[in-house]
This record gives sequence, C-alpha cells and structure tokens, in this order.
Amino acid sequence: MNELEELVPAWLNLPEVALELDVPITKVHGLLDEKSLIALRSSQRNVRSVPAEFIFEGAVVDSLKGTIIVLADSGFSDEDIVRWLFTPDESLPGRPIDALREGRKTEIRRRAQAAAW
Repeated sequence: MNELEELVPAWLNLPEVALELDVPITKVHGLLDEKSLIALRSSQRNVRSVPAEFIFEGAVVDSLKGTIIVLADSGFSDEDIVRWLFTPDESLPGRPIDALREGRKTEIRRRAQAAAW
C-alpha cells in the first residue's frame, strides 16, 4: 500500500473514524460492510485505515457509497478504487474525491462507469 499511502494525504484508523463520525466503532464496521467506506491495511502500522477525505463535515461523503459500488461491481479492488478516487484527472480538473466532496456526483459516476469498461 506504499504507493497509496503517498497518494492519499491523510488516513484515519477505525477508532478515529468513529470519533469523526461520532458513532460507535460497530457502526464503522457496518459502514465498511455495506461499502459506504473502504479501509486498507497500512504497511507501517498494519491497521485498517480509511482515507480522511472520505469524511466531510462529520459525515461520510454523501455520494461515496454509490461510486464505490459502481467501481466494485466493475471488478475494481478496494486498492484500485482508492487509487482511482485520489488520482488527479486533468479533465475534471482535480481528483474524483474532490469532485464528490464538492457535490459533483453525476460526472464522477459517469466517469466511474466509463472506467469500468
């Protein structure tokens, strides 16, 4: 995950996610199970961590779950999904995660569907 650790500027471990969302850790596990969030194992700490930018104003980015599901249904691994969301795209401009945080869900979903094919 070293490449992803460099691509994603900040990570939260699961207890930190629970604190940010003000929910019990069991709710965080539920969010992971339902694909509202993705957690990857850190190579340095060997703990599951979530990109901090998946959380916005005390909640999971609203349109993140649907985008994750579109990409996962197309065969993207969790690592591939995080890489896709955080890789700058000059045609946006910016990164898909930034567009989702700005509420530009439709364009990102269209691009996610196109990326799958």
